[in-house]
Amino acid sequence: MIFESHAHYDDEVFDEDREELLASLKEHGIEWVINIGASLQSCKNTLQLMEQYPFIYGAMGVHPSETGELNEENFAWLCEQCSIDKVVAVGEIGLDYHWNEPEPQIQKLWFERQLELARKVKLPVIIHSRDAAKDTLDIMRTLHAEEIEGVIHCFSYSKEIAREYLEMGYHFGIGGVITFRNAKKLKEAVEYIPMDRILLETDSPYLAPEPHRGSRNSSLNLPYVAQEMAALKGISYEEVVEITAENAKRLFFK
Repeated sequence: MIFESHAHYDDEVFDEDREELLASLKEHGIEWVINIGASLQSCKNTLQLMEQYPFIYGAMGVHPSETGELNEENFAWLCEQCSIDKVVAVGEIGLDYHWNEPEPQIQKLWFERQLELARKVKLPVIIHSRDAAKDTLDIMRTLHAEEIEGVIHCFSYSKEIAREYLEMGYHFGIGGVITFRNAKKLKEAVEYIPMDRILLETDSPYLAPEPHRGSRNSSLNLPYVAQEMAALKGISYEEVVEITAENAKRLFFK
C-alpha cells in the first residue's frame, strides 16, 4: 500500500469533490496520507481532515511564502497544535526565494523558529527550499538540524546538494517532477539517493506527473511516480511502494 507523504487536500480546488476523492484512495492502494500545513488557516483545515478521516495525518507549519502572517500569538497557537496525537511533523517550513515574498529576513526568522519548535516537540520537519539552497543548508547546519530529522520536500537540487542532506540524515520527497522529460538533474539525484531515504509524495494539487502534467494532481497519480522511480533504480514497482512506505512510517510514526 502506498504512503502519500505530502498533499494539500484542504486546498479549495478540492472543494467540489474532496469527499468522493478521499473515499476512493484506499481502493486505489493509497493507505496513508499526510496533509501538510502551509498557512495558519490550512493548519486549521488539516486538523479537521485528520478528525474526519482515520487515514489522514497532519503536519503543522507555515510555508515560507506565508510567514508574513506569523506573530508571537499565532505562533503560540501553532506550537499547541503540535501536541495533538495525529500531528506527525512540523511543516512545511523553509525558504522560497522564487517570489521573494516576504523578504528573506522574515522567512529566515520563522524558518529558524519552526526548526526549534520541531526540536522542542520532538517531531520531524518537512522542509521547503526553492531557489534557496545555500541559505537553507546554512541555517540547518547552524541549528544542528541533523538532530531533528525530516524530509526535503519536492527535492529539486543536484546530487551534490543531496549528499549534504544525506550526511545530515534527511529523507527526500520525490513526486511528479521525476516523470518530466527535462528533469535530468533530479533523475541523476534520485539514482544517487539510497532507496531507504526516499518518500513518495504528490504535493497535490500541484506538480501532476506525466501524462497528466498541468492538471490537478492527487494521490491517485502516485503510481506514475513509483513506476518512474522503479525504472531509475532498477527495482520493481512493488519494491518502491513497500520501501517508501516503510521509510515514511519509520520517520513519522514513532
